[in-house]
Amino acid sequence: MAENNTYQSQANELSNKLWAIANDLRGNMDASKFKNYILGIIFYRYLSERTESYMNDLLRNDGMTYESAYADERFRPTVEKWSLNRLGYIIKPKYLYKNLIEQINRNDFSIEDLEKAISDLTGSTMGQASEQDFTGLFNDMKLQDPDLGDVVSERTELISKVMSRIADIDFMLEESQFDVLGTAYMILIGLFASDAGKKGGEFFTPTGPSKLCATLATIGLDEARTVGDCTCGSASMLLEVKKHLTSGKVGHFYGQENNASTYNLARMNMLMHDIEYQRFDIYKGDTLKNDCYGDVKMTVQVCNPPYSLKWSADKSFEDDPRYSGAGKLAPKSHADFAFLEHMIYHMDPDDGRIAVLLPHGVLFRGGAEETIRKYIVRDLNRLDAVIGLPANLFHGTSIPVCLLVLKTKRNGNAGNILFIDASKEFTPGKNQNTLEDVHINKIVNAYKERKDIDKFCHVAKLEEIEENGYNMNIPRYVDTFEPEEEIDLNEVAAEIRKLQGEIKDIDAQLKPYFDELGLDFPFDVEG
Repeated sequence: MAENNTYQSQANELSNKLWAIANDLRGNMDASKFKNYILGIIFYRYLSERTESYMNDLLRNDGMTYESAYADERFRPTVEKWSLNRLGYIIKPKYLYKNLIEQINRNDFSIEDLEKAISDLTGSTMGQASEQDFTGLFNDMKLQDPDLGDVVSERTELISKVMSRIADIDFMLEESQFDVLGTAYMILIGLFASDAGKKGGEFFTPTGPSKLCATLATIGLDEARTVGDCTCGSASMLLEVKKHLTSGKVGHFYGQENNASTYNLARMNMLMHDIEYQRFDIYKGDTLKNDCYGDVKMTVQVCNPPYSLKWSADKSFEDDPRYSGAGKLAPKSHADFAFLEHMIYHMDPDDGRIAVLLPHGVLFRGGAEETIRKYIVRDLNRLDAVIGLPANLFHGTSIPVCLLVLKTKRNGNAGNILFIDASKEFTPGKNQNTLEDVHINKIVNAYKERKDIDKFCHVAKLEEIEENGYNMNIPRYVDTFEPEEEIDLNEVAAEIRKLQGEIKDIDAQLKPYFDELGLDFPFDVEG
């Protein structure tokens, strides 16, 4: 509890500082652009300090620093090679963040210096194994944008102010308990995710549902060879999985994201969480049209795809091995099952797990979706659990969603599916409900124990599901009906007689006033 309080205190302080930076930009540009500059500069500072820290550690026994070694032409090629091999990029000492800040303090800095620094960094990755992971990372931080100022001096003044404020934030890189960079990222996403009409879900999944997915997908796993998210957004769910593995070891991360800005944020987030560029591949592209994973099979997959997204459902997809198994394509109006089929195709056949958030319609809609549902449940027999979550958990939509857990190895549960109605498990909020640890623990414990709990969960045999025509709507399996309180009719009759007596008394008091005014009294006092 003490650790949580400390973390929250540090996060609150950081949030205040980041908001102060945003206020420097207020009036110059739309709030939706704030994060591009703040995150971009935070990210550059991180890469700079990561470079210096790594290099100084390597050179300590030689009695040298990164700057002194780089200044020596004999050592420069070696330190550049080290930096490219381990970090994937080079930041020259003159472009280290601390040195840019010194320039600002001497009034000797121009925004063009930051442009050169970024160009030099990304240029160092060209032709290297890391090129894919760094190309275009800073594209959203448009340093020549007129919103920053009409002339170089105005843009320089504003960016200098932002850089100086970010320099004042203690990133506490030596403290492993508080991930200030990741926290800064999430705070900014939270502050600006809904701006300019953007849906929050485009960027990240709220902590509660993300943590629940990661927990359920990793039960009993010490490590994972591969972890994937086919609509990865900011990559927050990918990183959440790592936290819930016993050893925290992941061989390789895979993600795909169609939105260009969010794709950049995902790669930043992976690097800011110290995931080496060699251990992740985040692809830009439409998952449903273009499967960038190839034949990769995943140990763990988590996903919060856009709900009921429209897609082409073109006949050419009938030959796509991801969608061909069921014999029908997901309908044009709802691509939910197309995302799920993509994930199923990439499940590790030995021990693949999926935890995916989808709208409740996938549980009961008919037509092609019913065919696909039968295929997944009856033919593949990979659906392990169906969990109904509360409404209003997500930015941009108030609908309740369900969480589906799928496994290639059902571990003795091949003859049943667990249904959990967790729709009442939440803490109410002003704008959004929250899934707290107490709710997550209750759901996870029920999943592990896999026993019927009145009004909460039911282990349904496949025969029961077949009898229901493969309609998986949760109320068919978990009875949440609450009987109404019995009504005492004698008590009600007595109350009615009492009220009638009071009405007569009032009528008797009103009638003389009507008589005095010469008006007909509309009620029968005698009756």
